[in-house]
Amino acid sequence: MNSIESLDKAFESRVRLGIMSVLTSSDHADFNTLKSMLGVSDGNLASHIKALETLGFVETRKCFIGRKPNTSYSATQQGRKAFAAHIEALSALLGLKQQE
Repeated sequence: MNSIESLDKAFESRVRLGIMSVLTSSDHADFNTLKSMLGVSDGNLASHIKALETLGFVETRKCFIGRKPNTSYSATQQGRKAFAAHIEALSALLGLKQQE
């Protein structure tokens, strides 16, 4: 299969790429942390998170810290695998990984 065909459309958006980069490099991140790190609006982040949730790549946890609600996200095992495959395809496409 051609490397470009191996790219996952779910990660074509820079916001989704950023979300998955953060979530695969840590256990979880809360909404405000993601919003700040990615420099996006509430609505933009929420819509991209929802799309990744629908694909089964991200899971949401809601809890209270003190009396304040807190929403955090983590990458699912399926999401981690899909993202790793996407990064591998990007690397191959850029010639960073030698073809066998």
